Amino acid sequence: MSRKQWMVTGMTLLLTLLYCSLAMAAEAKGAGAATGASLARFFSATVIAAGIGIGIAAFGTGIGQGIAIQRAVEGIARNPEASGKITVTMLIGLAMIESLCIYALVVALIILYAYPMAKPIATALGFQM
Repeated sequence: MSRKQWMVTGMTLLLTLLYCSLAMAAEAKGAGAATGASLARFFSATVIAAGIGIGIAAFGTGIGQGIAIQRAVEGIARNPEASGKITVTMLIGLAMIESLCIYALVVALIILYAYPMAKPIATALGFQM
């Protein structure tokens, strides 16, 4: 991508995030004006955030593992005698790369099932838990 394409992509992303935040901003009609829809919207946002997070993590680790395997195969093709060392090093590297995706999965599961802030948010929205 050229520099101009990166600039256009970045500005588009920035404007999209700005408009999304403006669209999601809603004024409350009072202290206890929260509805079930607002709480459902919060929990659906956590599900979307968890899905996007694990998707990005899986995408990144997939690319990283593909590059690692490509380089290992190239190294073995150039020097077949070193295939044992290259394979062991590649497998250790793949385990390290995969651990990053597992960490993202753990965070996504915490977001989905732990809800550490569910009670304070629900009480702030006017619900009793």
